[in-house]
Amino acid sequence: MSMYESELVVERREFAADGVLAMTLRHPLGEPLPAWEPGAHVDVVPAPGLERQYSLCGDPADRSAWRIAVLRENPGRGGSAHVHEHVREGAEVRVRGPRNTFRLEPASRYRFVAGGIGITPILPMLAAAEAAGADWSLLYGGRSRGSMAFAEELARYGDRVTIAPEDESGLLDLPSVLDDLPEGTLVYCCGPGPLLDAVEARCPSAALRLERFRPKERETGAATAFEVELARSGTTLTVAPDVSVLDAVRAAGVEVLFSCTEGTCGTCETDVLDGEPDHRDSVLTDDERAAGDTMMICVSRCRGKRLVLDL
Repeated sequence: MSMYESELVVERREFAADGVLAMTLRHPLGEPLPAWEPGAHVDVVPAPGLERQYSLCGDPADRSAWRIAVLRENPGRGGSAHVHEHVREGAEVRVRGPRNTFRLEPASRYRFVAGGIGITPILPMLAAAEAAGADWSLLYGGRSRGSMAFAEELARYGDRVTIAPEDESGLLDLPSVLDDLPEGTLVYCCGPGPLLDAVEARCPSAALRLERFRPKERETGAATAFEVELARSGTTLTVAPDVSVLDAVRAAGVEVLFSCTEGTCGTCETDVLDGEPDHRDSVLTDDERAAGDTMMICVSRCRGKRLVLDL
């Protein structure tokens, strides 16, 4: 499976809020970048051994540049701090993508809920919903007004947007947005885990679309060994209890795309031809899990003794 990958130049850096760095990336030769849709993200490799996923938050119609926003996380794993401290204007960074596991589906009504840096994938969705003439609103929370990125950009939407800093108004008033949803409404939410869990608890699963930056905690059974047949490679592997399907496949010499290894980015999604996956990711919807025809091989396993994968 091919994926666009290139060194892109950091054309512009600016702070979109306290601790949030917005960066505009262009091809060094001015070549157009791949098309993308709201909800897409890219993998950014700011230094060897550092790879992170960032949502595209610019204009999908502008093929000349991509915009991302990086929240400096303290403490974090070092990726965001490196970007803030070392990736300057004019620097080149390796970027791969785009990829989209959070697509904006057609609907007549949308309710958007964003927390903190979770506003980034939502931003282009608002523009698309507005252009489509949909009935939509955004509830946007953060620790403080100064920490909430792109608040000035959102002002153009008037009272469709409610900005609710926690230090001014407390926790987000989710019932005002999620209770008694009109039929046909889709709810899109991105932000910290506790917010997503709260929205998930109040919203019908059929109406809800989530994107998580961190894996959702799930109760899983004990890991056991199982067989994986790679249909295209003609290879059958035994996946040990302490080994992921991804690592077993790579050890067999089969190249597959992967990134987060936490089940959140969707890079390693693989078609399942036979067998029942034990889903442990934070990407697939309940319906997609029930269908069982795809899985994230970095974290998910097998409910039986054998899987057949399209690899």
